[in-house]
Amino acid sequence: MDLLGHLRHFRVVAEERHFGRAAERLRIAQPSLSQRIQRLERELGVSLFDRGPRGVALTPAGRLLLDEAEEVLESSARLLAVAADLRTGRAGTLRAAVPPDLGPAALAALLTGFENASPGTRLDLRELPVAAAVRELAQHTVDVAVVRHPCPAPGLAFGPVLHQPLGVLLAADGPHADRPELAVAELTGRRLVLFPRATAPALYDEMLTTLARHGCTPEAVVDPPGPDVAGALVLTGSAVALVPRTAAPPGTVWRPLTGTPLTWRTSTAWPAGRDGPAVRLFAEAAHRALTEPGGLLPQPPNRPLFPRPAMEFPL
Repeated sequence: MDLLGHLRHFRVVAEERHFGRAAERLRIAQPSLSQRIQRLERELGVSLFDRGPRGVALTPAGRLLLDEAEEVLESSARLLAVAADLRTGRAGTLRAAVPPDLGPAALAALLTGFENASPGTRLDLRELPVAAAVRELAQHTVDVAVVRHPCPAPGLAFGPVLHQPLGVLLAADGPHADRPELAVAELTGRRLVLFPRATAPALYDEMLTTLARHGCTPEAVVDPPGPDVAGALVLTGSAVALVPRTAAPPGTVWRPLTGTPLTWRTSTAWPAGRDGPAVRLFAEAAHRALTEPGGLLPQPPNRPLFPRPAMEFPL
């Protein structure tokens, strides 16, 4: 027996106090409605209505059971609503990770975008370096993450890759500070500040390979213990830093690199086959946040945003 359906019919008959009017409201035949109420009475073992020529009235048992029926129907409606939210990614908890240097504007846009898209979902967000995020994705202790590429991790799926050009941050009174842009080779012999290799080994190695390919041999590569030390090294002129475009701290300037040879490639990642609704909503919010306030590009910066269309030849 469809208990919930029968309880809904019972409630309508109790409200209308007439089988004919209740059948019209439910858009079913009156004999069918009468049979359903009789079956419900047999299943429950009590009489729900006193039937008369002018309508029906609830029995004492019917009045008591109507209150219980209301609670059951309201609970079932809440259960179905929660299930619908879970199916669409708008309920539950999503465990996510972002890199520590994502930037406050992009992170705020990501949080706002995901909250608007999935207001019932609790977001358990952590800052994790790429290597740590990849490990936790593989262990299924994180559901989705924003990662930098290369990201050599089997078993992961990725969202669209975005590109963020790197430039050089140097002391405002140091060599080349008056230049509008610098070639990579001009950084030869300088100490370079990079992020610690352990946080993203593949990206670190790729950057050093790219520098060498463009004729740059640094005096040393410095992995400072924190951003304050990195800033102090640049400010004193003892090192330069390779970073995305940023509001340069006082006493420093940021300059682009000729031809934009260095970019950070960023995307969302999740375990393959686990791209549920909440993961997709997070990935969409992250893509919007990274491209709009984040300023990342959907293609390498040395390629035109709108490539020239292929030439057409008359037939």
